[in-house]
Amino acid sequence: MEERIARAIRAAAEAMGADDASFRMERPKDPTHGDWASNVALALASRLRRPPRQIAEELARRLGTLEGVDRVEVAGPGFLNFRLGAGEVGGALRRILREDRRYGRADEGQGRRIMVEFVSANPTGPLHLGHGRQAALGDAVANLLEWTGWDVHREFYFNDAGRQMDRLAESVRARFVQAQGGNEPVPEGGYHGEYVAEIAQALLAECADQPAVPSIDAMRLFAVARLRKEQEADLEAFRVRFDEFYPETRLYDDGRVDATIRALDATGLAYREDGALWLRTTRFGDQKDRVMVKRDGSPTYFLPDVAYHMSKWERGFRHVVNVQGSDHHSTVDRVRAGLQALGRPEGYPEYVLHQMVTVERGGEEVRFSKRAGSYTTLADLVAETGVDVARYFFLMRRPEAHLTFDLDVALDQSDQNPVYKVQYAHARLCRLERLADADPAPDADLSRLTAPPEHELAAHLTEFPAFLARAAAQRAPQVLCGYLEKTAGLANSWYQAGHPSRRPDLAALSDDPELRAARMTLARATRIVLRNGLTVLGVSAPDEMRREASATGGSRDRLAASGGG
Repeated sequence: MEERIARAIRAAAEAMGADDASFRMERPKDPTHGDWASNVALALASRLRRPPRQIAEELARRLGTLEGVDRVEVAGPGFLNFRLGAGEVGGALRRILREDRRYGRADEGQGRRIMVEFVSANPTGPLHLGHGRQAALGDAVANLLEWTGWDVHREFYFNDAGRQMDRLAESVRARFVQAQGGNEPVPEGGYHGEYVAEIAQALLAECADQPAVPSIDAMRLFAVARLRKEQEADLEAFRVRFDEFYPETRLYDDGRVDATIRALDATGLAYREDGALWLRTTRFGDQKDRVMVKRDGSPTYFLPDVAYHMSKWERGFRHVVNVQGSDHHSTVDRVRAGLQALGRPEGYPEYVLHQMVTVERGGEEVRFSKRAGSYTTLADLVAETGVDVARYFFLMRRPEAHLTFDLDVALDQSDQNPVYKVQYAHARLCRLERLADADPAPDADLSRLTAPPEHELAAHLTEFPAFLARAAAQRAPQVLCGYLEKTAGLANSWYQAGHPSRRPDLAALSDDPELRAARMTLARATRIVLRNGLTVLGVSAPDEMRREASATGGSRDRLAASGGG
């Protein structure tokens, strides 16, 4: 509806002699001012050389017959306020009930393939909070793209070769020798968490009947396999799935790295200096040229990154979104430059970079992981808060903003906790339907929804597809979080206004059968929107809420979702 009004405004402004009108459409803070407002008259005043209010009055006359709009009013110095008609709102509610679990889906992607690469953690330890934020973010972005018509492929890339893997194997060997009574220290730059000792103990148990100490290669393979299995289990518990796990060693085994060296060398942009092979990445906006192959003949990290992204292109992915931590910022320009040198388009791939996460309780940073040593693991946080809270809190802020995960808010059971607020609104509406013991009537007279809280809520529900499309286009799940929190607030206000002890005439369970049917339609439509939005975010939509002790055995209780809505 917003776009329909905007198109009509542009046509009216053009008829008045103002082409390419630039103006804002927004929701009034005060719902008594209508459903939509525009500053178009103020924006056109200088161009038309007329007072803004006079322009607004003429626009109001021209737009007075706009389909779906009940009234167009002029306010203040020249604002236009639009109030939707009951038929428009009622038709939207019927559409929501008709489409049900498909409401909000769109076809912007037109079935085109797109890869979302995310998490991509090296198998050197358990997943930390940064990986958790990235898992929630990447999964939600993938869901948003699927809901808007893209054919999404989820991929996890991991480095199972190189110096990091060597340090991991050496650390396991040190713990292995120590477990046998020897005295071998963990190497400098090695891994000290208890999980390394656990790996060593598991390996020791597996080869107890073998007299020789396993080779360093065997230790590497064992450690990588064990940590990869643990990471995948943590991701599955976090409701994150992947279509493919792509190891870096495949790039070498398939000859892709060598082929990339030859291809870049043949571009005329490669040169040799100080015994190394360089690429003129500055030609494509990089801050400095990059070394591809070092003096000793080994490739730099830059080269397999380019080879990996060439593999994405060759697999048919012309659209790629990489969700990565902000520490990867320096790699963006060099990877894109290498790909442009090979003829790939500017801006390929697309990046969504996120800041790191700290956990606070009582205003102070906390770490509650002994197993990982220096950081809190994703599994620790999920055990403390539950999957729903962890996922939502990771998503509700802009990725580029540092996230402070406040445990006091996360474990709160009031509207101060945003995920509780949204889930409780859904559960409350489910309870209302159970009390009514009747489905919404398909022929309910929705013109009976005349109370301001009802009209405001119903009009807001019509915006769900637009908000979802915006969140997908901007790769910004926090846009959807904000929409759901407002929806929950409007639903709770409507419900509370209708409580018999306050406003019997607005009670959802009215004795008037027609009014009751209309309000149950509104309740069902609201529940559908809340459920669909939470589904996109990977958060459960409960049909009831129950108390249970936290998984860590603490004295604080939290509300757990029951049922699927």
